[in-house]
Amino acid sequence: MKLDFNLLKKISETPGAPGFEQKIRELIVKEVNPLIDELHFDNLGNVYAIKRGLQNKKVMVAAHMDEIGFIVNHIDDNGFLRFHPLGGFDPKTLTAQRVMVHGKKDLIGVMGSKPIHVMKAEERKKTTEIADFFIDLGMKKEEVDKYIEPGNPVTRERECIVMGDCVNGKSLDNRISVYILIEVLKAIAKTKPPYDIYAVFTVQEEVGIRGAQVAAQEIQPDFGFAIDTTIAFDVPGSVPHETVTKLGEGAAIKIMDSATICDYRMVAFMKKIAAEKKIKWQPEILPAGGTDTAYVQRMTKGGSIAGAVSVPTRHIHQVIESVHKEDIDSCINLMKHCLLNLDKNNWDL
Repeated sequence: MKLDFNLLKKISETPGAPGFEQKIRELIVKEVNPLIDELHFDNLGNVYAIKRGLQNKKVMVAAHMDEIGFIVNHIDDNGFLRFHPLGGFDPKTLTAQRVMVHGKKDLIGVMGSKPIHVMKAEERKKTTEIADFFIDLGMKKEEVDKYIEPGNPVTRERECIVMGDCVNGKSLDNRISVYILIEVLKAIAKTKPPYDIYAVFTVQEEVGIRGAQVAAQEIQPDFGFAIDTTIAFDVPGSVPHETVTKLGEGAAIKIMDSATICDYRMVAFMKKIAAEKKIKWQPEILPAGGTDTAYVQRMTKGGSIAGAVSVPTRHIHQVIESVHKEDIDSCINLMKHCLLNLDKNNWDL
């Protein structure tokens, strides 16, 4: 399947910090509306794109649309902004970054910190912390106050590009999965799947898997999948048991992460589909970090039979996240064929 890079670029670059997903939600709705039978939202802001199937069972597929970001919590007398993170950040990745502050209008700013030239010797040895940074908008406080107030969200500014065999940019966690789920809906648009498919673009995953919890309680799925990124630590300094996944080695079938042990029946089914359809895949055992899979599996009465398609990603939670183009294709194909063949498997315990 040919990569629709222009769509992926738009999805990557459109802002949507946790709790402030309005703009990315608008883009998703425009893309999925022609592909489905029903569309609705819940009070938290999740998007439910529903394609009706032949039999009365429900499949939930979750891809979170929020990205890690910040929220303004103070404007000082000189117009500099202090902020609180929304999602997990390694503070050293903030150095020399541009951001967008979303107030009455969007303003570009930079992450500032104390210059090394004026640091004391002991300060140079100190570990960088979030509190060491501020946002400089290049304006006096009087001008800043016209547009920005505490509570405004902040997202990172970075262009999405093609780099070698990879796509590289910000927020591919989890915008690459948003793209994959849209492409799956395109691929099955003219088919009648065996079961009702609830493609849910969830909110607030990066701050505690909140959207998926609400959506799973609403849907009560029989089967569930999440699509999310996973660590590809296949770079200098890694050792085999820390690698998790590798770029270019195919879609990752999640076995477990820190929040989920995937249903052994679903893992076996996904491996079988990959083998039958000749889809390149690799196992994922992630020692830390969780995804929507956790609540897709557990927030329905009796639990759902759940698993996950994970996208190997280098440099995760930075503005230089990289995914391999062939892995994207493998993830689309694996998810598509899983959805179209769920009724052909024996799901007995």
